[in-house]
Amino acid sequence: MTVALMWEARAVEGRGPDLLAWARSRQLSPAPLRRETFSAPQDRVLVITWWDAPYDAPLPELPEPGEGLARRAVHRWRFESVAEGT
Repeated sequence: MTVALMWEARAVEGRGPDLLAWARSRQLSPAPLRRETFSAPQDRVLVITWWDAPYDAPLPELPEPGEGLARRAVHRWRFESVAEGT
């Protein structure tokens, strides 16, 4: 089964590039099958990681950003892959 973890944070105003650099520098062990990082208006950063694991498996996740970097607590979601036509 493929599980996707989504991590989304909003930086303190003007610190979007710092939050993006922070998120990109965080290593996960073990490494996911795939990892993508996105940025959006309002200094938002989104990281999606894909894992070959059961839905409720304990998986490494990005932590909360350092103090003074995020405007609010990180939002996290977990999804499982669904076969086409299901």
